Amino acid sequence: MATAHARRAETAPILIEDAASALRPVPLVIDLDGTLLRTDLLLEGIIALLRRNPLMLLVMLLWLPRGRAFFKRRIAEGAVLDVATLPANAALLAHIEAQKAAGQEIVLATAADELMALRALRRFPVFDRVVASDGVRNLKGEAKAAQLRALYPQGFDYAGDAAADLPVWAAARRVIVVGASGSVLRAARRLGKPVEEFPAASRPRALLKALRLHQWAKNALVFVPLVLGGRAGDAQAWGSAGLAFLALGLVASASYLLNDLLDLAHDRAHWSKRERPLASGRLPIATGLAAIVLGLAGGLAVAAWAGAAVLTGVLAYLALTLAYSAWLKRVPMLDALTLGSLFSLRIAVGVAAVAVAWSPWLLTFSMFLFTSLSFAKRHTELRGAARRGQAGTIAGRGYEPADEPVVLAFGIASGLASVVIFILYLANEAFRHAALAAPLALWSFPLILVLFMGRVWLLAGRDALHDDPVAFAVRDRPSLVLAGVAGLAFAVAAFGLPPSLLPQGFGL
Repeated sequence: MATAHARRAETAPILIEDAASALRPVPLVIDLDGTLLRTDLLLEGIIALLRRNPLMLLVMLLWLPRGRAFFKRRIAEGAVLDVATLPANAALLAHIEAQKAAGQEIVLATAADELMALRALRRFPVFDRVVASDGVRNLKGEAKAAQLRALYPQGFDYAGDAAADLPVWAAARRVIVVGASGSVLRAARRLGKPVEEFPAASRPRALLKALRLHQWAKNALVFVPLVLGGRAGDAQAWGSAGLAFLALGLVASASYLLNDLLDLAHDRAHWSKRERPLASGRLPIATGLAAIVLGLAGGLAVAAWAGAAVLTGVLAYLALTLAYSAWLKRVPMLDALTLGSLFSLRIAVGVAAVAVAWSPWLLTFSMFLFTSLSFAKRHTELRGAARRGQAGTIAGRGYEPADEPVVLAFGIASGLASVVIFILYLANEAFRHAALAAPLALWSFPLILVLFMGRVWLLAGRDALHDDPVAFAVRDRPSLVLAGVAGLAFAVAAFGLPPSLLPQGFGL
């Protein structure tokens, strides 16, 4: 009995100490990429380097065989990132600050390179310690778990976001899942530990927004040659034009994503573009890259199916889009002309798809019309910059707020020129085209165009125009009404009116 009593006396203090240890706060360890930051610093660095010099891709390929840690260090040494504008998870940051105020040690543990992590530390001084990849060891998955177990044998809480964090969660006392997929969240729950979740915004919804599907309305231009070329009653021609429409849509959406990736830094400094899915971090960069590859592959495959001429036109569109994203968008005036040319290329693809005669008048008309809308976009941006008191060249553009009157003049002049050119098209080509059943109906279009352009520029002058005129037009009721009337006019021109609707003895 005495021996048993002595044993209980010896073990009692140990049980008390264990209970105290269980109650003592353990460090809160936070992952960086995809967790505290809603982006991936390695991919951000790669994009920054490629944007500065595309030939760096060849150098990167030489770095890769030397291991991920070495690769990350080289990227970190060469990339210049504005850490202050990188999207952060505000809810998680508030939680971290609350835990810090409560006395919990806060640790940053990331597979990102130490140089990148230290830059992040300057933005988030809440951390007491940083553990990161060091150019030799890639601190990810099991390696991170082992390092944290060695540093904190008493345990730790861990916030992560990906499947690579599962070994770390397995070693942690408490699991904090931040913006993870459903499969990762389920795997984390199966560990049998307390789980706290910080859900992310819907990624499919963010992807759909980034694809800018409303911009596919621009591709309706491929059907214009079909109607004006007298093949509106040809089902096969509609099928060919439909393939061209789909090909351009897929390539255009991929191009928008690529443009957003190249413009991440500038978009984050912009008052409205910083809310774009990629810039805001709601859409992961890796998802955006995958969508670009799939969009380009799908679009070019559909274009090839539509025929060699369509494929050539789509490739020309892609090449000009890439040139715009990489360089031309920063050249004043030339940027708007390039955007206008992209619209004309859509009509050219439509001509190639349905094999009708080329119309120089129609291509020139579209060039001036959409150059005017491009200037409206720039005009809106410049007025916004002036309203916010911004001076100097706008980030990512070659314009300054002082250029606004010049842009206004060129924009209105281009719009009026498009009206004149369409009238010349009617006089010199449309009425001589035997394929049109009722070309007189097209005389309504210049009037519709004047009303639409007038509305765009009036609203631009009132600062009431969205910085994307196409996005504005597809949501603006008067513009939609005008578009409906224009569509009706083109339908009448192509098919004519039923004889029962015409006065006796009258013909269009």
